[in-house]
Amino acid sequence: MMAKKQSLFIAIAPFLKGVAQIMLQENAWTGLLFLVGIFCGSLTMGLAAIFSVLVGTFTAKFFKYDEGEINSGLYGFSATLVGVALVVFFEPTIMIWLTIFIGSMLATSIQHFFIVKKIPGFTFPFILVTWGFLAVFHYFPALVTLQPQTVDVAGNSDLILFPHAIGQVIFQGSVWAGIAFFIGVLIHKPIAAVYTLIATLISAGIAYQFGEPLHDIYLGLLSYNAVLCAITFAGTKRVDFILALLSIVLSVLIMIMMRKLNLPALTFPFVAATWFSLIAKHIFQAKRQEIPQ
Repeated sequence: MMAKKQSLFIAIAPFLKGVAQIMLQENAWTGLLFLVGIFCGSLTMGLAAIFSVLVGTFTAKFFKYDEGEINSGLYGFSATLVGVALVVFFEPTIMIWLTIFIGSMLATSIQHFFIVKKIPGFTFPFILVTWGFLAVFHYFPALVTLQPQTVDVAGNSDLILFPHAIGQVIFQGSVWAGIAFFIGVLIHKPIAAVYTLIATLISAGIAYQFGEPLHDIYLGLLSYNAVLCAITFAGTKRVDFILALLSIVLSVLIMIMMRKLNLPALTFPFVAATWFSLIAKHIFQAKRQEIPQ
């Protein structure tokens, strides 16, 4: 019986890792905790996450992408985000489930392009696909039904800010979801969990200085991109902290700008800030190599 349970877990591990890779964690237990957190938000979002990661991963298998990359979950995380995002924005009608199916396949295909080209795409495939469908449904509103706007409640407490910040990475406003996500990161990479706390404080402070609404700050809406930046560069070297700090600051500034322009930011501030920081690192290293020793 124990062997059967272990075999089952090994079989589903690539799908769980696909969920975990949303926060750059290659750990099946982390992915399981992320799913638990999503289900804390709503049953529909949880089901959408499972459906989309299955579609994304099986798409990669169908096209015979690299087995090691599939088993690492690299073809599941953008698809998962597409699934969750679409049921956040729209009522889960048949049209939306069909859109999730198509979007998950598209996100996986775009992810493959970035992997083959050796470009760190991060969540950019999710962003492109979701932006695309948001644009389509904006011009053809009869095809979908928007989710009703709800008023989220947040208290002015740093203890609430932390779980909200990490929870919003996967569109979760539940404190319990944020706690589950945080534990998931902690068990795989403790230093990354520490960085998330630092990123939350720094991003919230910057947002406050720029006059962003306190309600939104404490809901984590100005911090979740910074959390992803921090996790990306989390490490024990000085350069790790410098790059994390640079990307955190940039992500908040980009997020504020996109909010002013009323654009759906999703995780674009994270991707843009991280790309900029990686380019800056590459340029700096190249300059150092040019200096005579």
